[in-house]
Amino acid sequence: MQRYFIPDDQWKNNRVTITGDDAHHIIRVMRMQQDDRIICNPKSSKGAICRIIDIKDSMVIAEVEEWIEKESELPVYVTIAQGLPKGDKMDLVLQKGTELGASGFIPFQAERSVVKWDVKKAEKKITRFAKIVKEASEQSHRNHLPEIKPAMDLQELLVESESYQVKIFAYEEEAKTNEFQSFATVVSKLNMGDRVLICVGPEGGFSPQEVITLKKHHFIPVRFGPRILRTETAALYGLASISYHMEELEGQSCQQ
Repeated sequence: MQRYFIPDDQWKNNRVTITGDDAHHIIRVMRMQQDDRIICNPKSSKGAICRIIDIKDSMVIAEVEEWIEKESELPVYVTIAQGLPKGDKMDLVLQKGTELGASGFIPFQAERSVVKWDVKKAEKKITRFAKIVKEASEQSHRNHLPEIKPAMDLQELLVESESYQVKIFAYEEEAKTNEFQSFATVVSKLNMGDRVLICVGPEGGFSPQEVITLKKHHFIPVRFGPRILRTETAALYGLASISYHMEELEGQSCQQ
């Protein structure tokens, strides 16, 4: 069943009015008819199975039949602070990170980022990022849309990090040593509802000064396996590992 995230102001009582790109998708792409069913989500709430009761040229009106109680979110809130990468790698991180359960994303202007954040184009870029996240949320049947923060430099990121219980950064030098901080150990200590910040460097990794500063502000350096990962892979590794530990392993433990 197709899922759509509909702004809160388009809900009234048990009815939802769908316009714009979503209405176009329902009418022109999916070619749905009256009495067809879709799943609609307010911006940050559980979804509802809705029956289409009216279709106009550019508007769809649907009525809630049943609220869905099934939870599809990670049991911890994970935000990815991604060092700005080259090309369309950020798009990949946003799309796949959303599918894997990230709660938010922070574009991070690292010292070694080849790409520089253009303030003049920021609004347009954030709008495009939001569209990627929305489509990935609908495809993966998320209950909440991940939040996309404005781009930050290191000092701004450090201030932002104060609201997180667990802060880690993927440090490739850890992967080259025999004595390393185990990511598995960090994950095993997570509690339900924890706020986790995963900081990933750009293609060139973190500078020595950034490493010192992050450690000073209680970021834990971890290795993501014995291999050196590309910047667009690292965040996905972290999310997948957290999901496996807290949703699959913990789920099995509860059933035994």
